[in-house]
Amino acid sequence: MKITKDTVAAIHYRLTDAQGEFLEETDEPIEYLHGGYGGIFSRIEEALEGQEPGYKTTLYLEPVDAFGEYDADQVRVEPRAKFPEPLEVGMRFEGIPEDESEDSEILTVTDLTQDTVVLDSNHPLAGIALHFAVEVVSVRAATDEEIEHEHVHGEDGHHHDHDDGDEDEEDDEGDAGHTRH
Repeated sequence: MKITKDTVAAIHYRLTDAQGEFLEETDEPIEYLHGGYGGIFSRIEEALEGQEPGYKTTLYLEPVDAFGEYDADQVRVEPRAKFPEPLEVGMRFEGIPEDESEDSEILTVTDLTQDTVVLDSNHPLAGIALHFAVEVVSVRAATDEEIEHEHVHGEDGHHHDHDDGDEDEEDDEGDAGHTRH
């Protein structure tokens, strides 16, 4: 079966930066719903269109095609007293965005002083050009439910809630195979 709209593709990927430094890779294949649903970077989806299991390629992605440009406006300083101890650089918190119409954001502690905490809501790979090596492991037809919900449910069924009133639902997408952070 070929990857086309409304198929579920399982892929392995390996990510390196523009200098070839290893960033991450899959241990197990990840699945995404193909066809413009936002489950994977659009440049990767375009490259996989029409491909079959066994296909391999490596693409170079500029930041705009991956996790976006680094935005200095997404860095803020907060009083340290607002945070639990112990507090360390690299810790991540879920925060409420300043604009309440947006989804919650993940904030990473990037610096600490005795009185302040520097928080950054940019994706850790924002501003970084990437080499994305991908291999197609399998392809299957998506279920009607997956197409309706616009994401993969997997072999063990549907285990998350949908906000019935939210037509613009977006999955919280974790890493390189996922476009929204």
